Amino acid sequence: VAAYKQTLGADAPPCAYEDFDHTDCLLIAGGNPAYAHPIVYRRIEDARRANPALKLIVIDPRRTDTASDADLHLPLLPGTDVWLFNAMLHVLLWEGHADDAFIRAHTEGFDALRRHVRDVTPAVAAEICGLRAEDIVTAAQWFGSAKAAMSMWCQGLNQSHHGTHNGTALIALHLATGQIGRPGAGPFSLTGQPNAMGGREVGGMANLLSGHRDLANPAHRAEVARLWGVDEVPAKPGLTAVELFEGVRSGKVKAIWIACTNPAHSMPDQALITEALQTAEFVVVQDACRSTETAAFADLLLPATTWGEKEGTVTNSERRITHVKAALPPPGEARADWRIACDFAHALAPRLGRDAMSLFPYDSVEQLFNEHTETTRGRDLDITGLSYALLDRLGPQQWPFPAGADAGRARLYTERTFATADGRARFVVPVTTTTAEKIDARFPLHLNTGRLRDQWHCMSRTGQVAQLYSHVDEPRVEVHADDLARRGLADGDLVRIR
Repeated sequence: VAAYKQTLGADAPPCAYEDFDHTDCLLIAGGNPAYAHPIVYRRIEDARRANPALKLIVIDPRRTDTASDADLHLPLLPGTDVWLFNAMLHVLLWEGHADDAFIRAHTEGFDALRRHVRDVTPAVAAEICGLRAEDIVTAAQWFGSAKAAMSMWCQGLNQSHHGTHNGTALIALHLATGQIGRPGAGPFSLTGQPNAMGGREVGGMANLLSGHRDLANPAHRAEVARLWGVDEVPAKPGLTAVELFEGVRSGKVKAIWIACTNPAHSMPDQALITEALQTAEFVVVQDACRSTETAAFADLLLPATTWGEKEGTVTNSERRITHVKAALPPPGEARADWRIACDFAHALAPRLGRDAMSLFPYDSVEQLFNEHTETTRGRDLDITGLSYALLDRLGPQQWPFPAGADAGRARLYTERTFATADGRARFVVPVTTTTAEKIDARFPLHLNTGRLRDQWHCMSRTGQVAQLYSHVDEPRVEVHADDLARRGLADGDLVRIR
């Protein structure tokens, strides 16, 4: 999100899935789509069969199924991605792959980044990243010589102390070579969950507002206040997830309402989460399952519908919006999440002396969608031309899709005008410290996480399905064969990690 905004001006992936069919070089970093995005990976496999010359570069400390398929696997040390991307940029500039005309006409900040990477040679980066210098050169040459080069990344880059700089350093490779805004070319961020992009579109983060607006921007707050019919929108952002639980544990936050998530299972620092939920004066859990670890702490459990029992829209990684309809009616007293929020507002408003019907006048989820489309008018994701009726008639559509349009836009920045104030993309000088903890004699190994093929994230729900254990039937760690041999271990042995 932040990397796109800092470089291209908006949280808008510029690519489409069809670009796999047009690219000559695909670089995958921080992701294992063979496991985590299997439908996308089937398209990549199809593209490689149709174009045997397509080069696949995979950057991952682990030799995943995706990495095993690569023409070039770069198993860098954890936390050194920025150094690798800077070294690749060094090679691109040194060997004449830069698109100087594009840089002059459509970007800002190139000179500062060029000075920054001048001394980041492949040899320097190889020492830091634990790679061979010649492999870094090969990756840069394949990327720079391709008629169309595309990159794709996921949480392995994003979930880091300098995840934003990982993204800006990768995007810089595209800006330096003009590999953006045309078929098969561009930086493509894959979402970590199915509707993560849809959540950001409606402002589903503590520092965001609807329609890709920033809470810190006074003009954006005024626009949303006008759309909502309120005097003002508070300027102070909400707490992050970790800050929220710290506040609950300290007593600063008295009550907590948890919906659509299971933090007592999935959040880091479980001691903090447990202490917070035990300390809270009032815990509301809104979930379709009453057997979650978090539900055990609930003072009030609100039954919500599952995905197959509710209507709405989902936005995927290529900005494509799908109208999703309920397959089954909700059981018992279960209600859709939006309905629970509205019903609560209608009950609370009289106690506050407010008119709930003027603020929450919704009888259907379609009304909510129509209001959301209006908040996007004139924004980078303008979808004022969309409606449930159109989505039902034409099928899923990509944004932007403004009023009067006949179709959405497959890829962005085709006219080389970016979503910044002056229309020019930005090169960003990234932080080049490494994030991985140093190894020593007592703790000589790095710990890295990945995905299991048949499980979803941390297995909160899928871990309850016995059939899904046919691939991996018990918890395991993957260790390099050389490290196993040094410790006198064999495959299948029981180990303790500390």
